[in-house]
Amino acid sequence: MSKLVMIFASMSGNTEEMADHIAGAIREAGKEIEVIDIMTSPEASVLEDYEGIVLGAYTWGDGDLPDDFLDFYDEMDKLDLTGKKAAVFGSCDTAYPKYGAAVDILIEKLQERGANVVLEGLKVELTPEDEDVEACRRFGKEFANHLS
Repeated sequence: MSKLVMIFASMSGNTEEMADHIAGAIREAGKEIEVIDIMTSPEASVLEDYEGIVLGAYTWGDGDLPDDFLDFYDEMDKLDLTGKKAAVFGSCDTAYPKYGAAVDILIEKLQERGANVVLEGLKVELTPEDEDVEACRRFGKEFANHLS
């Protein structure tokens, strides 16, 4: 069975809610996933232990990663993620000039490190509403379907 991990950052709870829905759908699809809050300070090298990687982050300020994701992001430069399947999600806010840029930044980093990003980044405006919850569940199910 594929080993999957999700690492996410959430300040207001929106991205955490997305993480819960996505992880729930992955589990319903018969896959196990370890969910880690970035605030527990995981080392980026943990990603090398998994076949499937899901990252989640809200976009901060004018289009930045959250501060609590910066060290992890920098540590990713040392990783070889070739052959790993990955996906990225995050809570966003259209009030800022770059909508959901943290999702795009993480996708780019995963691709740089050799990961195969198998889904388009999932961006949800602030608090997930009913249709967003369904999008999160589809995202989780589709990610699970990409794994053996």
